[in-house]
Amino acid sequence: MQKCGGKESGYMHALGRCVRFSVNPFLSQESGGFNAFASKPAGEGLSIFLELGVEVTGEVERSTGFVVNVSEIDRIVRECAVPIFAERIRGAFGRGRHVGPYELADMLRSAQDRLSGKFGTCRVNRLTLKLSPFRNMTMDSREPQMVYFGEKFEFAATHKLWNSDFSPERNFQAFGKCANPSGHGHNYVVEVTIKRPAGETGFCVADFERIVDERFIQLVDHKNLNEDVAEFGRTNPTIENIAVFAWKNLAGQFGPATGGLHCVTVWESERTYCSYYG
Repeated sequence: MQKCGGKESGYMHALGRCVRFSVNPFLSQESGGFNAFASKPAGEGLSIFLELGVEVTGEVERSTGFVVNVSEIDRIVRECAVPIFAERIRGAFGRGRHVGPYELADMLRSAQDRLSGKFGTCRVNRLTLKLSPFRNMTMDSREPQMVYFGEKFEFAATHKLWNSDFSPERNFQAFGKCANPSGHGHNYVVEVTIKRPAGETGFCVADFERIVDERFIQLVDHKNLNEDVAEFGRTNPTIENIAVFAWKNLAGQFGPATGGLHCVTVWESERTYCSYYG
């Protein structure tokens, strides 16, 4: 392995840090707060809670074992990026203006610009603004003209994994409990992520949710996937194949080729998921 400038080259790490903060849009300034795990600034009374995920890529510093000390990420993000969101959100509320996806994308872009070059030789690779436990926006430095919007949905369904070309013994060997002849159920979660031009102003979250609901959720929710969904009369309803089925039904529904569907992720439990990119 080559060594250069006290660092070991040849390996690139991506280090992620979540910085949580709250904004009270009706106050001229925030109290600091002391619980960074919950949020800092902490917010006073009813506040807007946000989480900014920061991914930094670079080589590990040989003397410390760090890519970047995470306490430095916290300090720099709170000094340089958090004020952008606080000032613009507070300003919009003061003028009675809606803060929509376009405005949020512009804040992400400004935060990315402000953080650029602040971590030495390491690069800010990706910023993800978590708007709620179920909705997020991401900007990738490799594609700064685009913004990624993802939202989680849930559905309940039953399925049985079985291959009619297998013997019963081989089916149980291959699929275990999932080969139960009576089937079994899951409370599934699906995250649909689309990408759009960062400067686009016409995106409507309600339209996005309606499309996902009509073109996928209604087809699978509270259904026996093997019996009620024609697609799974031909293929096993694994999370891999459910993700593909969702993609087939949603692709082409979210605008021009410059944007559109980016990824579908399906969880059948907190520990098991599959992502499909088309």
